Amino acid sequence: MFAVLRVARKSLSKLVLALSFVALAACDQIAVPSAGGPKINTNAPVPVALLVPYESAQGGDAAVAKSLENAARLAIADLDGVQIDLRVYATGGQAERANAAATRAVNEGAKIILGPLYGGSAKLAGIAAATKGVNVLSFSNNPAIAGGNVFILGPTFDNTASRLVSYAASKGKRNVMIVSGQSAAEAAGAAAIKGAIARSGANLVAEQSVELSQQGVVNAIRPIANTAKSTGADAIFFTSGNDGAMPLFAQMLPENGIKSPNPQFIGLQRLNVPSSALSVPGLQGSWFALPDQKLATTFANRYSAAYGAQPHALAGLAYDGIAAIGALVQSGSSDALTAQALTRNSGFVGVNGVFRLRSDGTNQRGLSVATIQNNQVIEIDPAPRAFGGAGF
Repeated sequence: MFAVLRVARKSLSKLVLALSFVALAACDQIAVPSAGGPKINTNAPVPVALLVPYESAQGGDAAVAKSLENAARLAIADLDGVQIDLRVYATGGQAERANAAATRAVNEGAKIILGPLYGGSAKLAGIAAATKGVNVLSFSNNPAIAGGNVFILGPTFDNTASRLVSYAASKGKRNVMIVSGQSAAEAAGAAAIKGAIARSGANLVAEQSVELSQQGVVNAIRPIANTAKSTGADAIFFTSGNDGAMPLFAQMLPENGIKSPNPQFIGLQRLNVPSSALSVPGLQGSWFALPDQKLATTFANRYSAAYGAQPHALAGLAYDGIAAIGALVQSGSSDALTAQALTRNSGFVGVNGVFRLRSDGTNQRGLSVATIQNNQVIEIDPAPRAFGGAGF
């Protein structure tokens, strides 16, 4: 038990990164005009700027940048009859440099920007790109920076929460309790769950906010258990992941009579990460959302064959961005990269499944629902392959 507690305590400081895997940066909310989009010549290579954190002092940024670039180039090679002139710009992982890179990119003729990675960088890049009416497809998952000419490709809390709450309600798990940590990221996750509950017709029966420390989590176990019992909660939705407070919840709640599936444990984060989590007894039977695993596995295998390494977890976003751009350019329209075209209702097919961009700059992605049984991930509701059907 104490070994688990020590690991959890060490990793609690990483909660924001875990919940918001692009390390969302705070930024001023500067109004950016909505961009229609520049005219393009579909008979010539379309200039696309890729803004990635090369030259960053942040550990790991260079590897992420390389994986994003590799995935973008793999996507370009897969395009049929579409030519993309990919131009790579280093941001250093800094908002000011992203702004300068975007300015340079549009001045050099870029018709759309793919990236940058961080939320604050995306916002400033969007401001620079707006001067030329150019749209930005950022790798961020922060809805606060979306809008105007900035679209986010990263999966959002709202999307994940909507998928899971809707599925839970369809299975009769309508009385939901939310357990969240006291951090900005987990508060945002809890807000997304509450919104999903309201839209689905389920019931929010209780909320428990937990101090994100070892002792804080331990102290919260009994109150959580008592509240779950007294309110008749048939589902508990956790915003923490396995590199945060979830290992303690999974261990100690069953010791206090609260064990999935009665009530059903549901994770806003992927509860199968890391792989060692699959053997945690308290996570057996829990639910969480995943991208389309068949498509994701195919992409990982192709990437590995091409580059001799596994792709970074974010690499698929770069592939998706190029796939969307290619699909639109293939239409042959000079207006292929306008905001109206980017937000087409039918969406696109990427390496993680179907997705579409919304007029408010956010996105919607097709996700599957999975559980852990006998130390293995089992898909219990497949990801939709088109919009308008089950799963949305």
